[in-house]
Amino acid sequence: QLQLVESGGGLVQPGGSLRLSCAASGFTLDNFAIGWFRQAPGKEREGVSCISSSDSSTNYPDSVKGRFTISRDNAKNTVYLQMNSLKPEDAAVYYCARRRSRGCYGSMRESFYDVWGQGTQVTVSS
Repeated sequence: QLQLVESGGGLVQPGGSLRLSCAASGFTLDNFAIGWFRQAPGKEREGVSCISSSDSSTNYPDSVKGRFTISRDNAKNTVYLQMNSLKPEDAAVYYCARRRSRGCYGSMRESFYDVWGQGTQVTVSS
């Protein structure tokens, strides 16, 4: 069974950090690009970052550049999202997803992703 499981979410104060993990099972992660998305209440889901199978990374949107870093450990079949300097507007449910390709190709269109995790909640509040 193809599966992605996110973990690492929680409550953090503004300015704090969290590291999200996305563990894959049922397939080899290093054959695919992996993306992180988030959805805040009342808002559409948006792409946050994508990492290709060759470990090149692209971050979306501009609001997270310089604060979020995506990485992968193929030996552990896991992708990470390091989030620093968190802001209240970063609060959302964060999802990871498998792209139907090895590369990110500059697009976070959801239709390019075929396996999704269940999401992990990130709350940023004092």
